[in-house]
Amino acid sequence: KIDVTKEGITLIGSNGQVSIENFISTQNENAGLLVNSTGSILLEATFFINVVSSLPDIILDFKEIEQKQIVLTSGKSEITLKGKDADQYPRIQEISVSNPLVLETKILKDVINETAFAASVQESRPILTGVHFVLTDNRYLKTVATDSHRMSQKKITLEKNGDNFDVVIPSRSLREFTAVFTDEIETVEVFFANNQILFRSENISFYTRLLEGNYPDTDRLIPTEFTSILTFNTSDLRAAMERARLLSNATQNGTVKLEITGGIVSAHVNSPEVGRVNEEIDTESVTGEDLTISFNPTYLIDALKAIDSEKVTISFISSVRPFTLVPSEDTENFIQLITPVRTN
Repeated sequence: KIDVTKEGITLIGSNGQVSIENFISTQNENAGLLVNSTGSILLEATFFINVVSSLPDIILDFKEIEQKQIVLTSGKSEITLKGKDADQYPRIQEISVSNPLVLETKILKDVINETAFAASVQESRPILTGVHFVLTDNRYLKTVATDSHRMSQKKITLEKNGDNFDVVIPSRSLREFTAVFTDEIETVEVFFANNQILFRSENISFYTRLLEGNYPDTDRLIPTEFTSILTFNTSDLRAAMERARLLSNATQNGTVKLEITGGIVSAHVNSPEVGRVNEEIDTESVTGEDLTISFNPTYLIDALKAIDSEKVTISFISSVRPFTLVPSEDTENFIQLITPVRTN
């Protein structure tokens, strides 16, 4: 939906779950916007985006002619698109914009990148397709995502206090958020309504529905005592897992076997059709008991991608219990769990 007023242009797009409103002001010198007459129109999003992206000149002339048709002129190109009456567009539910929670955009995007990947993509348990955001004591924010095979949890302390909340935000919406809010936008205001959340900056309003239901209690899943603790260089371990994954994809259960024997750590994959991987993995430190454990290497690679730390500490209990990963520089606030795969 395109709404043109003397002040500027408002563009609104929605897919039912996420609605995004973007305002381009006539005062914005970078936009070079000149409004000759006002009005509103509804255009098919995909065609409009693709047409505008392909226009030859940097300047675009946008004009409505008879019967809701729009003529776009740029350089020597003229393209006509059929529009619809803007009144057909559903109204965005109003959200009260008093008492905002103010967050640094970069911090919020970091939290999303550290957790949202672990959310489920299966709609059979819709609540697990979201990320659980909880604010306690007005300043302690905990975010958790799990697909029941792995979990990622990040805790941060906010610089500015806000009202406590407990919501589950669809991970798909959060990934859209990270794409829409660029790093130039320093802070974002957050508002809540019945079943919606609004992220707002100076020119962008980003609405998304919240998921309904109770998120499982994930705190009880986090172990506190371990039998083996290993520290690796993060990028070295990730590279070793990437190599293991190349062959594990061809095995029946898609797993890699990790062995700890007398302080030596090695990874093994055996695919009868393709071949095998045997690799000793360099470690920074190894303490505790010997262990053999199998798991999906993709889960470990995803977990390592989310860790912005040179070293990672992985702690094991047994071959059938979930193991934990923490960045060696911040063992308190960021923890991930991966469930092993039982093999013969």
